[in-house]
Amino acid sequence: MYHPPAAAAFTRAAVLYIRGGMELPHTAGCLVCGRQNVHGLGLSLHAGEGGLVWTEFVPRPEHIGFEGIIHGGLLATVLDEAMVWAATWAGKRFCVAGEMSVRFRRSAAVGRALRCEATVESAASKRPGLPRLIHASGRIVEIDGGALVAEATGKYVPVSPERNRLVVATLVEEPPTRQAATVLKEAAT
Repeated sequence: MYHPPAAAAFTRAAVLYIRGGMELPHTAGCLVCGRQNVHGLGLSLHAGEGGLVWTEFVPRPEHIGFEGIIHGGLLATVLDEAMVWAATWAGKRFCVAGEMSVRFRRSAAVGRALRCEATVESAASKRPGLPRLIHASGRIVEIDGGALVAEATGKYVPVSPERNRLVVATLVEEPPTRQAATVLKEAAT
């Protein structure tokens, strides 16, 4: 999880206000955002204006593939998490990945802060109501300098209403995520 330097003068709320966003909820065991998964990344994802979902993180030495280079699978995992949240937040129903394609543009290094952003590109349905397929895109850039590290596209499928209620029931209650969790809970009823 990315922790800003202690000298930073901003509170968590101030940073979210400045960057524009609401922290999204998580489940306890999620590999990317779960706080109770000892092997997970523990990232906080945020929903911003225009449906943008984002997170920031600093890769650690245990995230390498080759020495000093962050494993592409880890980057793809973070991209998938951001894109699935973009699709989920857009329809207020949890989604799963149906297909994903990643293009790596440059290597990511241990200790270099990264920002992942994702958004919904389109949604398709043959029936009125919730789309059956949501197309999302995402990218990871270096925070310092903005160099593009990886970009992805994905197709996401909303889960059934029953499955959605089960997932919503597993969301961890925390003050920073309460607003977004409430929106998802109300949509599931």
